Amino acid sequence: MTFIITEDCCGTCDTSCVDVCPVDCIHGPMPVEEIRDIQASGDTSALDDIQLYIDPFICIDCGACVPECPVEAIFDEFDLPEEHSHSLESNAEFFE
Repeated sequence: MTFIITEDCCGTCDTSCVDVCPVDCIHGPMPVEEIRDIQASGDTSALDDIQLYIDPFICIDCGACVPECPVEAIFDEFDLPEEHSHSLESNAEFFE
C-alpha cells in the first residue's frame, strides 16, 4: 500500500507534504527548492502542468502527508476515488 498524489496538485504544487514526510519519498519533476523559489516569485505559471509524486517503493504508509495537502490531492491507493484512478499509473510511471 502507498499514497497517491492526484492531478489536483497540478498548479498548486504545495510542498508542505514534503516537509512532513519522514522518509523523503515525495518528489517532483524539479527540485523542491526550485518549486519554492517559483512560488516565492509570485509567477507560478511554471507550475501549471507539474505535480508532486510519492515513490511507492519508499513510502512507509504513515499518512503524514495527507492532512498537509491544501487541495486534498493525496489519497491512500485503496481509497483513491474512481475519477483519479489514472493517477495510480502516472505516479508509478514517474518513478520508472
